[in-house]
Amino acid sequence: MAKLQNIFKVASNEKLCPKFYRLCIDAKPLKGKIKPGQFVHIRTNSGYEPFFRRPFSVYRDKRYIEVFYEAVGPGTTIMSQMKKGDDIDVLGPVGTPFDLPDKNIKQVVMIAGGIGIAPFMVLSDVLKKRKLEMIVLYGGRTRGHVYPMKEFKENGCKVHVATDDGSVGTHGRVSELFDKINLDPETTMVYTCGPTPMMAAVQKFARKHKLKGQAACEEIMACALGACLGCSIRTTNGFKTVCYDGPVFDLQEIIFD
Repeated sequence: MAKLQNIFKVASNEKLCPKFYRLCIDAKPLKGKIKPGQFVHIRTNSGYEPFFRRPFSVYRDKRYIEVFYEAVGPGTTIMSQMKKGDDIDVLGPVGTPFDLPDKNIKQVVMIAGGIGIAPFMVLSDVLKKRKLEMIVLYGGRTRGHVYPMKEFKENGCKVHVATDDGSVGTHGRVSELFDKINLDPETTMVYTCGPTPMMAAVQKFARKHKLKGQAACEEIMACALGACLGCSIRTTNGFKTVCYDGPVFDLQEIIFD
């Protein structure tokens, strides 16, 4: 589908937990056309500050286009103050989506840290129809960074949580939860999104156990068209742009510094 840039209306904007928000956009031309792993590029202000758009993984594509975000800078702080009926400038869908698992895969593992959980809700919406075993391993810094996982559970996902301070779930990094994974490389597929150190740990684990996997990368983007090269990352096939070549890459293709 060609990218569509338009002004849509905010349907709702809610705070899900102390750190994270969900913005619902009434974008009927995009409904049903976004694939898991793709994102939308949003202009958060009609003025010049901030000047560049912000990329957001599509969290859900149902009645509305939903994005999941944390208010950490000027752009997302402006977003957190948006109300129902406000105009919002959206470009999308953008990027290369996840490859869906082949027919031999019986177990799908989604490993996320913090806001990296965003692209996996729409993925679970698609995969629940295939009656696969879906496991979510989710890590956050504190209780305030842990998103309520009710919707994942409603989709049939088995959810395991770890926090750095032990305030929720297992005490430690999300890597403490790797023992929940079936290590059969013929029937297991791994997807990951989150902080670079976490994805590097997932890559190392998957390589050791010969597990197939994909990673959705998070980078600051300006154009989202592959022209400015500002979101370039190192891969085994040279430098690639996250916005145009990604954001989804084969897990073993990325070179984590």
